[in-house]
Amino acid sequence: MKLDLLRALNSERAARRAAVVVTEIATGEQRLVKAADVARDPLRQAIERRIRNGQSGVEDTPAGKFFVAVHVPPKRLVITGAVHISQALAPIAALLGYDVTIIDPRTAFASIERFPDVKVIAEWPDIALPPLGIDHYTAFVALTHDHALSRDCFYIGALGSKKTHARRVERLKAQGISEAAIGRIHAPIGLKIGAVSPAEVAVAIMGEITARLRQETPAAEKVLEKIP
Repeated sequence: MKLDLLRALNSERAARRAAVVVTEIATGEQRLVKAADVARDPLRQAIERRIRNGQSGVEDTPAGKFFVAVHVPPKRLVITGAVHISQALAPIAALLGYDVTIIDPRTAFASIERFPDVKVIAEWPDIALPPLGIDHYTAFVALTHDHALSRDCFYIGALGSKKTHARRVERLKAQGISEAAIGRIHAPIGLKIGAVSPAEVAVAIMGEITARLRQETPAAEKVLEKIP
């Protein structure tokens, strides 16, 4: 790999932006395709699929064979609310390769004893979230608060019943948040699998997060509305 290409790749990785290195197998020619440039690349569909799956591999096309090396930032899960569901959710997410952070100002709940091997921040979300640099490779689960709509996370889930969410929607609308932005919230949270216990709810949540990460996103959902 040429030095300038390597430097550009490292720059994208440091900024937690997805990128791929496309190598033409017959010639060895390489090019770097940044996430922002995928739509204009001849291998757009193949690259989008591989970024979505996080898997490198060979693409056999009419133009020849290409090896697509995928470089995707590590996935993160931020959970606000150190409740019982969080205790089940954190280890499941860790097993799936997520870097998990728990945020809750209540020190009796947000403790290392209750969440071993997990980053715990005993602060209010308004204080704890900005330094985390939540980005497109972050899933956000709001078990007690709503703080993610202005951020480019790939998943936002909120705990609560349909009635609770309806009240949440009205409150957000009163704050001037658009329906398109509010529509990004998955609520009631998790896949509809009849979950009852905290562990089952955690499985339902991670199932929904996985589907959101791996399955193709409708074009209408790809537009992130910036909220003041």
